[in-house]
Amino acid sequence: MRKVILVAALLGLATPAAAQEEGEGLRDGLDLLGEGTRMILEGLMDEMRPLLEEARPFFEEEVLPMIDRLGELVDDLSYYELPERLPNGDIMIRRAPDAPAWGQEPLPEVGEGGEVEL
Repeated sequence: MRKVILVAALLGLATPAAAQEEGEGLRDGLDLLGEGTRMILEGLMDEMRPLLEEARPFFEEEVLPMIDRLGELVDDLSYYELPERLPNGDIMIRRAPDAPAWGQEPLPEVGEGGEVEL
């Protein structure tokens, strides 16, 4: 029995080496790795889909309106410093000192030919 296991192990080790010598082994291995990854992600999505569908009403009713309101109050996040939590639990988001006046953002520069870099 030990001899059978030893022979099977040696054949298993020799096969990948021979395939790599042909140049196809690496490509085949990467294809199999990609296929396995795809299968894992599909399985994960199948498991997560019910949870995401269950959470959808919360996001639509609570989170999205809050984000919309925040978008109305904050012009460009790069004009603000990182938030800090005050001792009383409030969260303070200060506008950066070098930011333009609120509501008066500089217009984008117009290049030759009317190009505007966004």
